[in-house]
Amino acid sequence: QVHLVESGGGLVQPGGMLALSCEASGNPWSVGPMAWYRQAPDKQRELVARITKDGTTYGDAVKGRSTISRVFTENIMHLQIDNLKADDTATYICNAVVWTNERLPPTNFWGQGTQVTVSS
Repeated sequence: QVHLVESGGGLVQPGGMLALSCEASGNPWSVGPMAWYRQAPDKQRELVARITKDGTTYGDAVKGRSTISRVFTENIMHLQIDNLKADDTATYICNAVVWTNERLPPTNFWGQGTQVTVSS
């Protein structure tokens, strides 16, 4: 069964660095765009960063201090956010468009989410 495996997160100090990874596991036939979203309490889910074969997109809140990358041969995505702020506290959720086999259309998969808390 294809699923997304997230790693990283936890408690990070203000000004510190966050590193998250997400792997599309379960032997997918093909993986398309991958992205990280985040959701804080009482706020809407927002895009953090997205990577496709054509390039990258960053949300305004992290633009200029984050980097998304991907190992296409292993279907693994990495995200680094520098200079963390209290406002970066949220649940970070991996997203990927996955073809589970060559016969069916792609499915939009979501990870379970990993909590990131920025606090001293």
